[in-house]
Amino acid sequence: MAMEVCVLGSGSSGNAIYVASGRTRLLIDAGLSARQVAVRLGSIGVDPESIDGICVSHEHGDHVAGLRVLQQRHDIPVYANAGTRNGIQRMPRANEIAMRIFQTGSAFDIGDITVEPFSVPHDAYEPVGFRLQAGNTCVGVVTDLGMGTALVRDRLKGCHAVVIESNHDEDLLREAPRPWPLKQRIRSRQGHLSNIDAARLIAECATEQLGHVILAHLSSDCNTPDTALRTVASQLRLDGLGHIGLEVSLANEPTALWSPLQPRPMPALASS
Repeated sequence: MAMEVCVLGSGSSGNAIYVASGRTRLLIDAGLSARQVAVRLGSIGVDPESIDGICVSHEHGDHVAGLRVLQQRHDIPVYANAGTRNGIQRMPRANEIAMRIFQTGSAFDIGDITVEPFSVPHDAYEPVGFRLQAGNTCVGVVTDLGMGTALVRDRLKGCHAVVIESNHDEDLLREAPRPWPLKQRIRSRQGHLSNIDAARLIAECATEQLGHVILAHLSSDCNTPDTALRTVASQLRLDGLGHIGLEVSLANEPTALWSPLQPRPMPALASS
């Protein structure tokens, strides 16, 4: 069976991604409530009891809020690096979460999925993205990063599907009623990717294997699904990559399951 990917929800209110192979089911992050994770897994026919592990990208609350309850209810192993563990341990009742520590840059196996965590630039203790491979299928996940680095580009090359942050539209961020220091943080190299930055990173790491991209972690007030989709799709077409399937993940509902056996085409864009 080929790998499957579903973004259960993504945004500042919570992030969780389902990745599965023939015999292994994982979550990347658990920033939604345990109840919402269970409900959204159920909507795609997955029992939370069948999840084999949760891999944590970093310690921010929108990526870890459901960890403790999910582990206690369903006995799911949690995997994190030492920096992320230290960040999580500063939170209330974090000592109740049992964590298995991985080394950033060193691949490890969970069932038949090989998980390779790699460093990304973000304002957290030891943030990572993930390259996940089972059989001949590879999936990349980078949901919080301020810029594309040579390492990020290298780890995303050869992936068949990528979940990538497309956090904000630069004009909407500039006009948003947010404090100036927060805007500066978001724009920084340790912050979040804009739509155009996401498009450029996709183009830089795209190989002939890349068939589908899911845009994630959209800002609720500095972006819209249509703006993100139009900006990224337009840039990919200019770069000769209009054949790549593209969709936007939302905060309040899961995407459809993606599989290389059931690719979804690039949506048509209305003329402006």
